[in-house]
Amino acid sequence: MINETEKQLLKIIADMEGIPSGAYNIRANGGLADRKTTPNVDIKTKTDKPGIDIIIRPGTKGETVHIPVIIDQTGLSDMVYNDFIIGEDADVTIMAGCGIHNCGDEESRHDGIHTFFVGKNAKVKYIERHYGEGDGIGGKVMNPTTVVNIAENGYMEMETSQIKGIDSTLRVTKAVVDDGGTLVIKEKIMTHGTQRAETDFTVDLNGEKSGANVISRSVAKGNSFQSFKSNINGNNLCNGHTECDAIIMDNAKVEAIPEICANHIDASLIHEAAIGKIAGEQLIKLMTLGLTEQEAEQEIINGFLK
Repeated sequence: MINETEKQLLKIIADMEGIPSGAYNIRANGGLADRKTTPNVDIKTKTDKPGIDIIIRPGTKGETVHIPVIIDQTGLSDMVYNDFIIGEDADVTIMAGCGIHNCGDEESRHDGIHTFFVGKNAKVKYIERHYGEGDGIGGKVMNPTTVVNIAENGYMEMETSQIKGIDSTLRVTKAVVDDGGTLVIKEKIMTHGTQRAETDFTVDLNGEKSGANVISRSVAKGNSFQSFKSNINGNNLCNGHTECDAIIMDNAKVEAIPEICANHIDASLIHEAAIGKIAGEQLIKLMTLGLTEQEAEQEIINGFLK
């Protein structure tokens, strides 16, 4: 039975208000809370380790699958292995994410390894949100690992965001893209206090006419620390782009290490990185419209992370 705190977490991380119409799997405090399958989407519990297999039938169109994880128990350490098998010519959206509500004095933690097998000509939009709350002194920790395999002419778009409240995170993504395949990653991160966030992307463009676009936008406040690492390897005729833009505030620290490696004469790769504070003229312009300095800062941040 889902309690009110868990319902609020589901709303924030997965846009779930009530029971969704499609397939879903809700994991709460380390166990299965509820599940539903459809004729085109099967969800099976693994027998050898914690986690699930999500199997999308070939040709499936327009379905959304929700697979959120919620924790409101202090001291819980949760680990899952989820595999996504996306059939040929499918076109689906997958809503994931994890929310932690910790009001205790022990660390609550979720580590997840998500492995995607995107079939030939398949298209996947993957949305993952991380959020932490609670007035306890116990930490809220999340370490997601995403492994992506894109077959011929497959397409995957990842929208990952750390909304707020996560004390420590290491976000690792590894991808291999075959002929004509495309990977698009859009990452958004907010840190404050003494929080620490590290992201590490590695993309191997192995296929002819494959492509990748990796974009990270982040805001670091207080005494928080952020590290962005991105490595795109062009191993064939391909196009790759990686970009990191960060706003730094207060006493925060941000490092960006974009890397591109061309291992083929027809690999075309670009990297960009920019870190800076909010421009004074932006604040002044909004303050002349009646906003306080704090309100103006928030408006700028909201627009930057939109």
